[in-house]
Amino acid sequence: MAKKGKRYTEACKAVDAKINYALDDAMKLIDGTKTAKFDETVEVAVKLGIDPRQANQQ
Repeated sequence: MAKKGKRYTEACKAVDAKINYALDDAMKLIDGTKTAKFDETVEVAVKLGIDPRQANQQ
């Protein structure tokens, strides 16, 4: 199995995977646990649960 880097293991210690974080708390964690020396990006997918056929939900 491949060995993990120092920054990666430190970031894993800072984040608890069993907790659902609020958006602002999650952004602070992301900013504080950077693992690369370049600008990292974050991709977010949001499921709204709306029905586009309903006029009041568009």
